[in-house]
Amino acid sequence: MAGAKKQAGTSKSANNDRASKPERGKSTVKSFDIENPKLPAAIDDKALTGDDYPYTKKMKRGAYEKELARLQFELVKLQTHVQKTRQRIVVVFEGRDSAGKGGCIARFMQHLNPRHARSVALPKPTETESGQWYFQRYVPHMPTSGDITLFDRSWYNRAGVERVMGFCSSDQLADFLRDAPEFESLLVQDGIRLFKIYLSIARETQLKRFHERRHNPLKQWKLTPIDIAAIDKWDAYTEALHDMFRFTHTPNAPWTVVRANDQRRARLESIRLVLHAIDYEEKDESVAHAPDPKIAGSTNELFYGNGP
Repeated sequence: MAGAKKQAGTSKSANNDRASKPERGKSTVKSFDIENPKLPAAIDDKALTGDDYPYTKKMKRGAYEKELARLQFELVKLQTHVQKTRQRIVVVFEGRDSAGKGGCIARFMQHLNPRHARSVALPKPTETESGQWYFQRYVPHMPTSGDITLFDRSWYNRAGVERVMGFCSSDQLADFLRDAPEFESLLVQDGIRLFKIYLSIARETQLKRFHERRHNPLKQWKLTPIDIAAIDKWDAYTEALHDMFRFTHTPNAPWTVVRANDQRRARLESIRLVLHAIDYEEKDESVAHAPDPKIAGSTNELFYGNGP
């Protein structure tokens, strides 16, 4: 972790030339106007298959709903086991704006007992919280024995949106990249089962989802000024993401990337990777098997290969 302050503070890394590559899909971005009700065909055509996504068709609804029901039944069994054995589980969901974090969490939580499973999405820090140790406001939300907590974004705000949007200093960023693995190591050593899931989408996928939010009256509330600003900051987010993986993907608290161009597949594989990692009573291995390696994993290719 030595040298984190210098590398993170300059937002450059001699060990990571990938972030300096030209923007993927730059020509399609030039043709994108979020106020135009017609989405450019070049973006629509690549919204699923962008960044070499391995499937050319979305998962059919019937197959998705059938598999989701099977996985959710396993989640109920997992929760019963967690309560019985007094375990604690934390699942962190991160990803670019519109990656589908909320949808994954909603399906994960749908049939769980809300007394022992909850989602945490913290607002902007208060003035008091801004003056505290950075990780302090997340600690009260850690689960007690027998509970499951899902974070819709987490302390990794500092490594992403705060860095890119200039909401933190270079020194604060460097301190975070140094301290996050130590913070997570303490959680794991105390017995928490920690899962860190990064939902990865292609640039065209994000643009299409932003466009839908802008022009669908039922989804306009989802489009924020931060979303609009993100349209021109794809490369900056990519560079930030690569640094985040380099400094915080550790043996104690590894990252798993889930490719989320197809939201249905992403939801299924996010649930599956948690189920697969934990032994629980009456586990159905035909359902809670290893996630699809085309969709989910912790390889350098998924972290850095073609961009998130």
